[in-house]
Amino acid sequence: MSVLAVRQLSKAFGGVRAVNDVSFAIGAGEFLAMIGPNGAGKSTCFNMINGQLAPDSGAILLGDRNIAGMAPRAIWRLGVGRTFQVAATFASMTVVENVQMALLSYAGDLYRLWRPAAALHRARALELLAQVGMQDAADRPSRELAYGDVKRVELAIALANEPRLLLMDEPTAGMAPRERNDLIKLVKQLVLERGISVLFTEHSMDVVFSFADRIIVLARGRLIADGNAAAIRENTQVREVYFGTGKTFADGTSQGAAP
Repeated sequence: MSVLAVRQLSKAFGGVRAVNDVSFAIGAGEFLAMIGPNGAGKSTCFNMINGQLAPDSGAILLGDRNIAGMAPRAIWRLGVGRTFQVAATFASMTVVENVQMALLSYAGDLYRLWRPAAALHRARALELLAQVGMQDAADRPSRELAYGDVKRVELAIALANEPRLLLMDEPTAGMAPRERNDLIKLVKQLVLERGISVLFTEHSMDVVFSFADRIIVLARGRLIADGNAAAIRENTQVREVYFGTGKTFADGTSQGAAP
């Protein structure tokens, strides 16, 4: 059974069909990349899955439950984590307090804030920080972190609701090549260890073709290809509408980017 099944999803803005009859599924523990040229409909599709936009038609099945049109918070509580293209933390809090806030919310402890919160879920927060390599920075103010470390803390926060599905919007945006490869290796390790399914958009083609189990390609709101890296490299339509007339990643190197 698929962890997530998107069926005939559509969304229009005025007379423009941003997403047009898109269907795909994600299996348990699968690392699925969604790519496409600028204006392909990636962000619109991604935001409908996350609940930030309601679809005009279609279904988004999380297991056997249709989450289409549900609020992001409700979807989060069903076990869908999310990271964002521009990572941010509460700068006035320490690293561990940022993770504790997510754990407090997931546990419903925000309704009992008259209790001292400093010790609540601290042990679990430290465990999550250890998993992303940030435990040693637990008591540092978040404002002191380098951007790559903020991305790691954001990942720890995204794991606070014990997700079965993790949505990552350009997880390596703004990172140096070594940092982005290290981060994706970490995510892939967590996927394998926890059996989490991941859907991610990404502009870095070296990341996509090196790490994705499967790749789906959107163009002008439609899904035009679905397959592993080798199949996507050899797909004529993908080369025409996305990679142009340049090289087709046959050697696994980056020749282009999807904004």
